[in-house]
Amino acid sequence: MGLISFMKGVGEKLFGNKEEEAKVAAAKPEEVEPLRASALLQKVKSLGLAYQTLTVKTAGSTVVLEGQVENQEDAEKIALAVGNVEGVDQVDNRLQVAAPKPEAQYHTVEKGDTLSKIAQTYYGDMMKYPVIFEANKPMLTNPDLIYPGQVLRIPAL
Repeated sequence: MGLISFMKGVGEKLFGNKEEEAKVAAAKPEEVEPLRASALLQKVKSLGLAYQTLTVKTAGSTVVLEGQVENQEDAEKIALAVGNVEGVDQVDNRLQVAAPKPEAQYHTVEKGDTLSKIAQTYYGDMMKYPVIFEANKPMLTNPDLIYPGQVLRIPAL
């Protein structure tokens, strides 16, 4: 699948809470990256995203995903879940897909974007916004709650 770029300064503040900050501050330098990787793996688990095996590694602002998933959608959703976290700049998605299909396109949300506007751009029909919303669940919980810098999956119709 390869590298997916994200905006490092936007996204969920997974590493900004006091509990995570305390763990990182108390950790030895060689323990910081495993703590960050563990927090990202917990994020994937908390969303209930499907995988057979999954290893998350971090190197600064880059996340490397390895393991196996059943389908392309699962691999893409896992990459978006960890990529749309503040402090993550790139995701190197090395997940092996048991039933590969063509990859979805990605769209980085800009100021003024709505799912309807994005659907119009990619599908020529603004009423197809539920396709984009469904393709990004469970990361999206409301079609009106997207933010600039967020990366979304745009599946083929």
